Amino acid sequence: MGQYARFSAALTENDSPAASRRPAVDWPTVVVGVATYAAFGLLTWNYHALPWWSLPILGGYLICLHGSLQHEAVHGMPFRRRWLNAAFVFPSLWLWLPYNYYRETHLVHHRNEYLTSPVDDPESNYMNPAQYAGVSWLTRVTRQVMRTLAGRMIFGPAYYILHAFHHLYDQIHARDWQHVRLWLIHVPAVAIVLIWVMLVCDIPLWEYILLIAYPGISLTVMRSYLEHRAAGQPEHRTAIVEAGPLFSLMFLNNNLHLLHHELPAEPWHQRAARYRAERDYWISRNDGYVYKGYREVIARHFFGAKEPMIHPRGEI
Repeated sequence: MGQYARFSAALTENDSPAASRRPAVDWPTVVVGVATYAAFGLLTWNYHALPWWSLPILGGYLICLHGSLQHEAVHGMPFRRRWLNAAFVFPSLWLWLPYNYYRETHLVHHRNEYLTSPVDDPESNYMNPAQYAGVSWLTRVTRQVMRTLAGRMIFGPAYYILHAFHHLYDQIHARDWQHVRLWLIHVPAVAIVLIWVMLVCDIPLWEYILLIAYPGISLTVMRSYLEHRAAGQPEHRTAIVEAGPLFSLMFLNNNLHLLHHELPAEPWHQRAARYRAERDYWISRNDGYVYKGYREVIARHFFGAKEPMIHPRGEI
C-alpha cells in the first residue's frame, strides 16, 4: 500500500457538487441491498433443497451483486454518512477482502490520469518490466493464463485472494498496524456470514466457498477483466459494455464504466438513461472502446487474450 501513500490526501468519495444534489437516502440502492440480503438468506436457508448446479448461478449472482453494492458504498451510496454505508455492506458475503481495504485502493484507482499504470493504479492488470522480472515463474504463468477471460474467471479469484493475504503478511512484517487493523475489522464481517451459513444453515465451509463465494468473485472479475486498457488518453482507457438487464443489475450499471469514472457521484440507477440519451457522445469519448454485451466479450476473449501482460508504455 505504501506506493499509493502520496495520493492519500487526495482521496475522495465523490465529486462534491454532484454528491450534494443527491437525497440523504438513495432508496433504490437501499431496496436493492435489502433484496440482496433477503435473497441470500432464502438461498442459504433452502440450500439443501436446491440442485447443486443452481447454486453457482443463483449464489454467484447474489455475491457479485453484493460486491457491486460495496462499490456503491465506496462512492457514497446509499447514505451521506460514511459509517452508515460501511455498515450497510458490512457482512462479507464473499469472505475474502476487507471493505475498508477495498475502499482505500479503489479510490486511488479513480485518479483517472493514472489508470492502468502498474505503479500508480492498484487495480491495474498490467506489470512493468521490473515487476515482471521480480515475480516467480508460477506467478508469470498464472498471469499469462489470466490474460484470457476463462483464465481470469477460473484462476483469478484464487490469485487475488492469495495476493491480498500476501499484502497482509507484508503489512504485519512491516508493522503497518493501520492496515492490519482493517483486517481485524474484517473478522466479524466474515464471522457474521459463517455463523449463518455454517451453524444455522448447516452448509459446509468448502461447499459455500466452492459453490457460492468463488463463483461470485468469478463474475466480479468478469466485469473488471476489460474495464480498462492501455491508451494514451485517459478517457480512452475505460470501457462501455452495453449489457442486458440481468448483467446490468448484477453490476449496478458499472458495465457502463466510462460513465462511472467520469461521473463517480452520479447514482448507478441514472447511468443507463444518461447513456441512452448521450450514446454517441460517450462512444466518441472513449474512442469506440465498446462491446455489445457480455456475449461479445465471451466470444472475443474467453480463450483469446485481450492485451499483453507487460504495459505497452513499459516503466510507468
